[in-house]
Amino acid sequence: MIHIENLSKKFNDFLAVDNVTLDVKPGQILALLGQNGAGKTTTIRMLTGLLRPTQGRAEVAGYDVEKESTQVRASVGVLTEHHGLYLRMTAVEYLDFFGKVYRLSDDARMKRINHLLEYFGLVEASHRRIGEYSKGMKQKLALARSLIHEPPALLLDEPTSAMDPESARLVRDEIASLRSSQRAIVICTHNLAEAEALADQIAIIYRGRILIRGKLAELKERVLGPAEYEVSFSKKWDNKSLKPPAGVEIVARGSRSIRFRSEQPQKNNPLLLKILSMKEAPVLTLQEVPRSLEQVYLKTMSDAGGALLQ
Repeated sequence: MIHIENLSKKFNDFLAVDNVTLDVKPGQILALLGQNGAGKTTTIRMLTGLLRPTQGRAEVAGYDVEKESTQVRASVGVLTEHHGLYLRMTAVEYLDFFGKVYRLSDDARMKRINHLLEYFGLVEASHRRIGEYSKGMKQKLALARSLIHEPPALLLDEPTSAMDPESARLVRDEIASLRSSQRAIVICTHNLAEAEALADQIAIIYRGRILIRGKLAELKERVLGPAEYEVSFSKKWDNKSLKPPAGVEIVARGSRSIRFRSEQPQKNNPLLLKILSMKEAPVLTLQEVPRSLEQVYLKTMSDAGGALLQ
């Protein structure tokens, strides 16, 4: 649905986006992560046809962003950090205006407006001025506007920026519900917990270049190394003489726990538990040590910064 190949954008002597290649298939949500100025928004603007690439190419719903920019704009829904709501309008007037911009027929326009207002829980407030809305309501209306023409691609730039936790959760829930086999979604965000909750694919961009991309589980393995597991004990237990089975490497020992890596956890973890049982160890739990997207992001950025200093 969204295909980017060797895409670059240069402003005078500044290279804002440097040879970016990405694919987002229908049904997928890609989180594009990076610092301010890393190239996220510039990439989004090229995908909407607002900026012409310096080199490379991109397609949205099969349309070339340079050669078929009109068709591209008709195929994307965009939610920016500053959504530009018309505060004196009502929600109905606002959505009707954008329905006309996208040249929807009167019948199709009213059907979409009624559906979106109901979908986002805005029916009761639909005839109030938008300036009276809460932040969460405004953001949901902006999201409704981006969907008025049923686009196959959604580009969301900081969709929950500066929102209170409750409103942010509501908007996240709505974004998750928009996942469809007919739609691809790209989210640019600084909220790593949000990206972890929503995205199938992660891409980290630094100084215009994609450092790493893939599924979160793959990135954890690649950046942080093999998964670690921990056995906890219900009381202090001397495990200094414990010899693990082949394929298990103990990385930390404590009086109440053992942390280890396992090459084949489905095979080796039960063997370790069997050894512990034979030694009458007071095992309480065995679980994988949680690892977050934040750890992946910080390690990736640290490595990138270190490479520049060398």
